[in-house]
Amino acid sequence: MDMLISLASLRVLAGPLTAGTQLIRKPIAPEHDTITAWVAKTFSSGWASEARVALNNRPVSLFIATRGDPSELIGFCCYDATARGFVGPIGVAESARGTGVGAALLRACLADMRALGYGYAVAGAVGAPEFFRRVAGAVEIPDSSPGIYRGMLRS
Repeated sequence: MDMLISLASLRVLAGPLTAGTQLIRKPIAPEHDTITAWVAKTFSSGWASEARVALNNRPVSLFIATRGDPSELIGFCCYDATARGFVGPIGVAESARGTGVGAALLRACLADMRALGYGYAVAGAVGAPEFFRRVAGAVEIPDSSPGIYRGMLRS
């Protein structure tokens, strides 16, 4: 199922984006291969493909969460990867789930989309609808499955 998120009701984010001791930021070019490899290994090649598209967008439409020094990648979220106006995929390392990292990543993407002039975001093929409801006030889009993913090649 797809879900719709109104960006007009988002609270404005100010200051550095953090989730506890984790830093939420956009990556720089030398990190792109590391990120796509991590996404493929941790989640799937399909999500890595979407991450690659978001990393190639200008402006980059992907945020990462890191912790520690040296930095350890623990999550990512992107938008405008599968289709314009879509947010996701979003993934957080198992060791960092339940810490607010996923919520911070999603809010960063939604705030970026709002700043670019989007009125709404679509979360496609949502696997955790309660998360999107709680974090972003998302509502189900009726008859939206399989939506844009109909007929997609799978490995």
